Amino acid sequence: MYSQSHQQGHNARLNGAGRGMPNMMYNFQQHTQHQHPAQPQHHQGLQHEHIIPNANGLGHHTSFTAGILQTSATFNSNALSNGHATNSRSGQAPQNEMWQEQLRLHKEAERAHAAMTEQQQPHYYARLKASENRGIGGPPPSNGKTQADSENDPADRRRPLNVEKGTTRQDWHNMDMSGQGLRNLAPELFRYQFLNELYIASNKLTRIPNSIGELRQLRHLDASYNQINELPPELGMCTFLKQLLLFNNNLQELPFELGSLHQLEMLGIEGNPLEPSIKQEIVEKGTKSLINALMEGAPIPLPPTPRKEIIIQEDVPEALERIKVFSWNILCDKYATTQTYGYTPTGALSWEYRKNCILEELRIREADFLALQEVSTDAFKEDLSPELAQMDYRGVHWPKSRAKTMSEKDAQTVDGCAVFYKQSKFILLDKQLIEFATIAINRPDMKNQHDVFNRVMPKDNIAVICFFESRLTGARIILVNAHLTWDSALADVKLIQTGILMEHVTKLAEKYARWPAVKDKKMITLPRSDDPDEPPPPPQIEPGPSQEYRSNTEIPLLVCGDFNSTRDSSVWELMSLGRVEPEHKELNNFHYGSFTRDGIDHPFSLRDSYAPIQNTPDELPFTNYTPGFADVIDYIWYSANTLEVVELLGPPDPTYMKRIPAFPNWHFPADHIQIMSEFVIKSRKDKKQASEREQQH
Repeated sequence: MYSQSHQQGHNARLNGAGRGMPNMMYNFQQHTQHQHPAQPQHHQGLQHEHIIPNANGLGHHTSFTAGILQTSATFNSNALSNGHATNSRSGQAPQNEMWQEQLRLHKEAERAHAAMTEQQQPHYYARLKASENRGIGGPPPSNGKTQADSENDPADRRRPLNVEKGTTRQDWHNMDMSGQGLRNLAPELFRYQFLNELYIASNKLTRIPNSIGELRQLRHLDASYNQINELPPELGMCTFLKQLLLFNNNLQELPFELGSLHQLEMLGIEGNPLEPSIKQEIVEKGTKSLINALMEGAPIPLPPTPRKEIIIQEDVPEALERIKVFSWNILCDKYATTQTYGYTPTGALSWEYRKNCILEELRIREADFLALQEVSTDAFKEDLSPELAQMDYRGVHWPKSRAKTMSEKDAQTVDGCAVFYKQSKFILLDKQLIEFATIAINRPDMKNQHDVFNRVMPKDNIAVICFFESRLTGARIILVNAHLTWDSALADVKLIQTGILMEHVTKLAEKYARWPAVKDKKMITLPRSDDPDEPPPPPQIEPGPSQEYRSNTEIPLLVCGDFNSTRDSSVWELMSLGRVEPEHKELNNFHYGSFTRDGIDHPFSLRDSYAPIQNTPDELPFTNYTPGFADVIDYIWYSANTLEVVELLGPPDPTYMKRIPAFPNWHFPADHIQIMSEFVIKSRKDKKQASEREQQH
């Protein structure tokens, strides 16, 4: 609890990290609160400077008992010990417009309560909404926003909408259970996850069930005139709430989790026995200031249990070469703004903190290949490469195409795709940049098409293709790292980008099948120092000769990245089935040369590496987790004829997720989560013998 002062909340947060965080949990220095000046969010907008104090965040547990904000005399600099402001002659806080609106709504609730309890009239909201619900068209977008909201909200500019997959029509979005004398809310209520408005005022409720967190589309909740003693922390899951009316209850404290309600415009608290300083904060500075204080003052939550590694294949022959592949959109610093991620404490959003989390995660996973998206040039050069070099990684990076049109300084902040590889195990034979827009407008069949200029060309997404050879076995591997456009209205563009990508992978693989053998694969070893305590270097194993491949589909292929496409998309269809017909609904209304005339295809037998755990308890529920969207849009595709999945990194702890409305947060430093797959390269000799046996039969 906030038992001493508002400032103590930050000290408590600093000390709250020392809980021993294995795997995903990061024991880094935490940072005190710092403010971002308000600015419109732009994809290209620059991040503000972060001033990081030299505070050690690894201290002991504090006196926080239940993550609840009580109040304090020093909550506000103008407060006296009795909780009243000093700048008011009467000892009362000055009334501003926000507080006057609170009092107006309180009066309205009082009249509604009297009408229901004394005159036995229905709640006036019910009368109002009944006529409103007649003749409703269809449901609003599932993130709780209308189309107009989405177009005007800059925070939506980087997030795909969670498009309704079903055809079920939902024609009502509000429920009024006010004035019914209810003492409890039935569990069935929380199955109505489409609700935008819920009225439970003027009942006899003493608590709101924890299940309220299931109603994540709520924008208005009225629980006034009950006997509620405390609010459930799960209420913080309802991040679309704009009005939360709690007039005339028995609330004395507020849970820190309300700090996630970054869109809240009105927190109705009048008529509750709250400590004076909480009321003073809302009277003087308004709802948003109180919500921000709750968010910034909250202690770091307990970490989740580490993500499990799920065994897919047991008894794998030791002779087969294993390769571990890791893919992650790390959230570029430039996009990690308080405007977009208003539910994330500024300390957890700072690049300094997130960078350390990212590096710790990469250390823990020890993958052979790292495919990272949203890596800016300066982050690649200054932050990641030097640290990862100490872990045996060497890297390749290209920024998005717009970097070419910018000054050298501004170009450093442009994000792109990076591939890191263990240099002691692999040799980089070739690297290629794929710029989708440049390729599209230079294709003879596309360059005069309006759709190419209007839809594909404005998006400067890229992919990176790398060709490796194993030092030990001589096996060769093609690894692709791609980041497609995020815009949900551009499903056709994502497909065109994927089609261009796979067309180039096909051509390059033909070239790589004829690539000459590597003569000298021995690593350069540095001379030993004179330190007698330094361990001797591991003995170098005699490297195997370069393997030969007869065709482009024989080389093991891995295609990683953020595809911004769900499993019901044309992108997924192209990757997994190898073909999309020109009549496909995401393609047939556009003109993209031979792609829309003949369809799009590729010759590889690709599989989603996470397919083995689909429809099981270990299924990955999402790879991107934000308030309006949670779904799988990141993949590691592999060529099933040459590779086999033996292990996967499992989903986040579901118990932990019940109170976490969205990422990033203290334990997950990006809005995407990591995916990782371990493969074995199939024995080519066995495959050849099997095909000979099939021919004999």
